[in-house]
Amino acid sequence: MTKVLEFPVSRGIIPALDADSFNENRRIVAATTGIEGIAGYKLGLSSVLRLGLARAVKVLREETDLPLIYDHQKAGPDVPSMAPKFIDLCAESDVQAVILFPLAGEQAVKSFVSGALDCNILPIVGGELPFLEYRASHGGYVVDDVLERILTLAIALGAQHFVLPANDPKRLAEHVQTLRRNIVSASLFLPGIGALGGNIRDTFATVGDWPAYAIIGRAICDADHPSEAARRLSGEAIATL
Repeated sequence: MTKVLEFPVSRGIIPALDADSFNENRRIVAATTGIEGIAGYKLGLSSVLRLGLARAVKVLREETDLPLIYDHQKAGPDVPSMAPKFIDLCAESDVQAVILFPLAGEQAVKSFVSGALDCNILPIVGGELPFLEYRASHGGYVVDDVLERILTLAIALGAQHFVLPANDPKRLAEHVQTLRRNIVSASLFLPGIGALGGNIRDTFATVGDWPAYAIIGRAICDADHPSEAARRLSGEAIATL
C-alpha cells in the first residue's frame, strides 16, 4: 500500500535546510513554517551528521508540524541488503519521507522503494542531479536514461512521488512524459531552481496540473531575510495554480 502523506498545498516550495549550522536551520523552520505555500522541509546530512537523525527530527518537530523529508545525499546507490537497515533507522527516527536515488540497479530499486513503503515511509524517487556533468553524454559517469529506468520500475512498485531536475526545461518535459506514460497522477519534487538556472513559473508550467514542489536551498538559507525569500518564492508557486 502506498504511503499517504498529506502535504498542505498542491503547489508550493520545500526549503532545503542547508545552512551552515543546525541552529540556523531551526531558525529558518521557525520563521517560515506559518507561510502559505511552504509544503514541508528537506533535512540533509549537514544537520544529521551533527545531531543524529532522531535528534534532528525531534528538535525540528518542536518548530513545525509540516512534513519532514530526509535526504541522505542520496540514499539508494548501495547494495540492496543495506535497504532494510537504512529504512529501519529512518522509521525509528520518525522520518516521514525519504529521497531515494537507487542507482545500484533493479534490486536496489526494489529493496529501497518497497522497503520504505512496507515501513509506512513515503519514498520520493529520483536518479538524476540538476547539472550536466552528471550524465555520461556530458562527461559524467551515469548513463543518460538512468532516471527513466528507475521511474518506470518504481511506479510498478507503487511509488507516486518523484524527484525531477528542474533546470533543463526540455529534459524535464521528457521526464514528465515518461511518468505520464506509466502513471495517472504523480507528485513532483523539483530541485535546480534558482542558483542552478531553473525558475518556478516555467518549471511548474512544464509539469502541467500535477502537484509540484520546488526544492530550494541557497535562495532561502543564504538570504538576508529567509522568511521574506520564502514568502516570495512560495507566492510564485501558489500563483501557478
